[in-house]
Amino acid sequence: MKSSEQILFTIKRHGQQSVKMLANQLSMTTMGVRQHLHQLEQQGLVEFHEQKVKVGRPTRFWRLTASGHARFPDSHSDLSVQLLSAVEQVFGDEGLDQLVAQREQQSLSNYQRLLSPIEDVEAKLDAFTRRRSEEGYLASWAAHDQGYLFIEDHCPICAAASACQKLCRSELAMLGYLFEGYQVSRQEHIVQGARRCAYYLVKS
Repeated sequence: MKSSEQILFTIKRHGQQSVKMLANQLSMTTMGVRQHLHQLEQQGLVEFHEQKVKVGRPTRFWRLTASGHARFPDSHSDLSVQLLSAVEQVFGDEGLDQLVAQREQQSLSNYQRLLSPIEDVEAKLDAFTRRRSEEGYLASWAAHDQGYLFIEDHCPICAAASACQKLCRSELAMLGYLFEGYQVSRQEHIVQGARRCAYYLVKS
């Protein structure tokens, strides 16, 4: 992966970054990072804002622009939105509900086949995270004091989910089925303007 692509990926994965933060994570010099950021800025892929610090000059933090986010694919976005609209027009809300339910059931069955042989919840999270990342969600998880935090830094069906909120509700319900014994709640939501989707899994 090229250095400029690594920078884009790191900002996408971890949110806004300073030059020093990027240099440390990517084992690059700060001068090298600045050169790549300048090129990316000229391409309209990143932008910065200055943040005051306790001592010294304000620090520049870099984030992706809309064009930068668009570099991460939204799977067949135009076609997905058109198909959802067509289903709703031809079959109404009931038909759209059936379509979403069918997608949820197929996805749930696939994930259950993957996870059902695994008993340990953290091993399940590992396997689920790998599969979702393969599907383009840039997934990760971490433990917290009440359970677990499951994160998706990208949504490859974002355009379709924006057009049909039922898809997002379906995703949330599916997590609840897969991690039985845990109460799942969505804390951050890309469709509502957040940088990522984040879910708390708390032991019931």
